[in-house]
Order: sequence, then C-alpha cells, then structure tokens
Amino acid sequence: MANRLPGRLFTLRLAAGHRLSTLGRRRRPQHPERILVCHHLLLGDTVMLAPLLAKLRALHPRAQIIMTSPRAFAPLFASRPWGVTVRPFDPRRLETLRDLAREPGFDLALIPGDNRFSWTALALGARWIVAFEGDRPAYKSLPVDELRAWPREPMALGDIFATLAEGPAPPAFETRQWPAPAHRPFECPSSPFAVLHPGAGMRLRHWPPERWRALANALEHRGLAVAFTVGPGERPLADAVDPQRRFQRFELELTQLFSLLRHAALLVVPDTGVSHLARVAGTPTVTLFGPGSAQLFGPGDFWQHAPWTAVTVDPFPCRDQHLLFKRELPWVKRCGRSPRQCPAPRCMQAIGIDDVMAACDRMLARGAGRGAVTATDPRPASQ
Repeated sequence: MANRLPGRLFTLRLAAGHRLSTLGRRRRPQHPERILVCHHLLLGDTVMLAPLLAKLRALHPRAQIIMTSPRAFAPLFASRPWGVTVRPFDPRRLETLRDLAREPGFDLALIPGDNRFSWTALALGARWIVAFEGDRPAYKSLPVDELRAWPREPMALGDIFATLAEGPAPPAFETRQWPAPAHRPFECPSSPFAVLHPGAGMRLRHWPPERWRALANALEHRGLAVAFTVGPGERPLADAVDPQRRFQRFELELTQLFSLLRHAALLVVPDTGVSHLARVAGTPTVTLFGPGSAQLFGPGDFWQHAPWTAVTVDPFPCRDQHLLFKRELPWVKRCGRSPRQCPAPRCMQAIGIDDVMAACDRMLARGAGRGAVTATDPRPASQ
C-alpha cells in the first residue's frame, strides 16, 4: 500500500499557502466559473453524486465542473455527463495530487462525505469550500467556509448530496443524460437476458449461493438467458453459486459492465455499487437489502422514474445503527457491523426466493420494452 505521508505533507504545504494568501478575503462566489467536487468515494457513492452534478450544471450552465474520482471509476465519466470533467485522484498517490495542483484554482469546492478532502480543495486553490457538518475529528473541517446541515427526515443519499449546492432540486434523471462510455468489445449474451451479480464488498451482504442458483434456474425457465457477473476476487463466490458453469460468466471492466447492463432485461444484485450503476444505465433492477437501508440507498427523487425495486425484511432488529459518514442521524437505520461482530448475515438469509422472484416478475413486466419477457409461470422456485 502506498504511503499517505508524502501526499499529506504536499497537501498541507499548499493548503497553508493558499489560506494565508486569501486571509480575510474569502467570499462566497455568486457566479462561480470553476467548480470542484472533491472526494474519494466508493463506486456506489460516486455514482450517487449524479444529482449534485446535474444540479450544478442547471445552476451554472457555463461553469467548468471538475470532479475527482478514484482512478478505477474515471472511465465511466469519459462521455462527460452534464459536461463534467473527471480527474483521477488517490490521496495515497502523490502524482495524482501534483496533477491536480496544476489546475488554475477554483471559485467553489463541494465536499461530499469525508471532510478531510476540504484540505485537498484548499490545497488546490479553492476560494470557497462547502461541506456537510458534523464530521469527526473536528480538524477535518477547519478549511471549510460553509457547513451544510444534514436532513432531519429520511432522504435518499443522492438527493442529500444535491443539497450541498443551493437552489432547487435538479430535474429527474433521464438515461440520455449519461451516454454510455466507450469500452473494449466483448460478446454480449443473447437477448433477452438477465444479469445476476452475487458479489458485494462486504461478506455480510451475500445472499446464500443455493438461492442464487434457484433464481437463475427460475429466470431461465421464464425464457431469459442468464449471465453472472463478478468483480475482482469474486470468482470463488461465482463457483459456489454455479459450480457446474451452466450459465455465462463475465468479469468485465466497468465500462463494459455499463454496456452489458444497458442492454439487460433485468439485474438482480445485493446493495452494492453495481446496483447504482444499473440505475444510471436504466436497467430494471431488483436490489437485495440486508445490512443497508433501502430508503437511504434507494432512487429518491432524482431517480424516481428508474425501474427499480428493493427486497428487504423491514424492520429488522439489528439494523439499528444511525451513522452516515461518521455523522449521527436518528432517522438512518442500517448496520455497519463487521463479520467478526456478526458471523452470519441473518438479514440476508431472511430474504426468501419467492419474494425475490415476485420482484423480478414485476421488473420484467415493467421493462418489457427493453426486450424482456413477461413472466407467466406461477410456480415458485425451490431453494
């Protein structure tokens, strides 16, 4: 793992210089010409910044909007949705900080998530920095000029991100706003097809392999080709789900996965980044929620037209934690326990195959215009 110290020292040195040079002269810009969205979020959170980007473009149609992103996700933005330029950024890689430091400064910087990146924004010459209140420890927020309050009522995270910018909420998402990025060729399954993505970053979000297998068999019986997708390190999970390799299996780059999802009749996936990517692609999606919150990580107002449904057992007794980005929000109900604290994901095991198939049938009917088939077989799938 790369050493963070050189990047931190570089950031502090630049940040101190910019703070001293603007001491007593910091003012909120009325018409920012250059805007920075600075973060290093996971895939799902990065995609959920779309409402903020759409809002910024509506408010500032002529501004240059630049967003940092982990290098692996940057190709997803190559088609420049909302005219946003994405720059690869890794706080552990000094060269990415040096590349960003060549930018000519910013009138406005917005910090979703971790406020430690307010120091990065200051180092990059941001003249006004906005972030959410309540981050810990407090030194993370020292460069912030304006702290925004978190909502007091339940709200989807994408819509929350959009509140970093003042003004009316952005219009609801349309798939044409995010053109598919270029990708290397691959052989797509025959249509109509369903994508099953059993993997997730946390083992406690895994659904039992035998239920994935039963789901694949049931969808095949309904006339769909079935393809499993796996991420890095997830081949053993796919082997457990489909030990005989009966179904197609894909290990794709993110841009290829975007294309696959845009053509799929259905996606079934745990609460993970692929679920949010499918929302951008317009894929009819069934998302399985165990530890996570279907309210918090659902479509909200921005993706209100998305063909999406959640399958979850709610309320669940141990989905009782209220933290979001280290902030205590009483209305948040989720579980962030580790496998050591929770040896078996009872919340995922409680999701039955019949409930998932019923949700799939609803999504197949809704997405019939994408080449899907409408399920008519009433027989329940066996576990």
